[in-house]
Amino acid sequence: MQAVERDDAMRGGRLMWRYFRASAIVAVLGLAAAWLIGGWAGLLVAFNLALLETSLSFDNAVVNASILKDWDERWRQRFLLWGMLVAVFGMRMLFPLVIVGTIAGMAPLPGPVALYQWLGSDAWPASDVLSMAIMQPGRYAQLLQSAHIEVMAFGGAFLLMVFLDFFIDHEKHTHWFKPVERLLARLGRLQMAGIVLSILALLGMAHALPGEQGYRFLIAGLWGVIVHVIVSSLGSLMGDDQAAARTGWSGFIYLEVLDASFSFDGVLGAFALTRNIFLIAIGLGIGAMFVRSFTLLLVYRGTLASFKYLEHGAFWAIGALALVMLAAARWHVHEALVGSVAAVLILSAGFHSWWIKRRREGATASRAAP
Repeated sequence: MQAVERDDAMRGGRLMWRYFRASAIVAVLGLAAAWLIGGWAGLLVAFNLALLETSLSFDNAVVNASILKDWDERWRQRFLLWGMLVAVFGMRMLFPLVIVGTIAGMAPLPGPVALYQWLGSDAWPASDVLSMAIMQPGRYAQLLQSAHIEVMAFGGAFLLMVFLDFFIDHEKHTHWFKPVERLLARLGRLQMAGIVLSILALLGMAHALPGEQGYRFLIAGLWGVIVHVIVSSLGSLMGDDQAAARTGWSGFIYLEVLDASFSFDGVLGAFALTRNIFLIAIGLGIGAMFVRSFTLLLVYRGTLASFKYLEHGAFWAIGALALVMLAAARWHVHEALVGSVAAVLILSAGFHSWWIKRRREGATASRAAP
């Protein structure tokens, strides 16, 4: 009996290693690079950022898995490979450069002439955002933080639409928080109920901000609603039927925008630990890799099917994150609090699902007993 249990444990360990092998390799290489950049202090910063990103983004893994479980294997692999390149290099490094470039009226990356000048001299010409981030990290961080209202409004509105899109469905019969979810499901009979509720939330928050800030918040939030409507409808625009609306390129783009919305607060919050964009990219990139591994585990082990309320808990965590992001335009909310709320919701949903599963298995065994 002990030998069987030992074999099962070894087999389980090999399966876990298969899912987390790539993440572990990236973590070792990334932390080594962080040590070369900033010594032991740089390694500690990258490790803390990776830990923060992983803990804050577990709900992202559950949501990704809930969508990927209906995809064919080809598009799963494309998302997990190409999507990680976009998530790590696009969202965690390039996107902040684009934001600052838009604010400062500068090119995000150095052009051929700037690179030639740099290669031929000891000085890097600070004519682009990447050069500014390296030579003047304080100014770079200040410019990025100046877009805080727009980033929070856009990301919060997009995630609020994701939350409402899941629960506002009059054909939905499985509920976790039954009174609230049943009410939201009944709202599905009202056309564009999610859009109406999102706009009302944006109007209420914009009213709480001073004049110009309220205007900036409202415009960015409306763009978040618009982008969600467009991206979630890409399948129909491309001629896909409704069942395939979230697969193929349309689903790929939807998941990338969703990941971007999840990563906004992490990118901005990272500047509380360091202003070195390379350490930020390394730390957040390692965290994104572990989120990918959790996604693989949930998809291929069928965890969502076994834990019927886990998906609900993840979407409630998205709703909480959306409200926090919208409120963060006016009040400061610590990232640890956000992560704690998301963790409590997901763990509660998982435990409730496990408890119901065990109770049903026990009842079935009792009926089957002679």
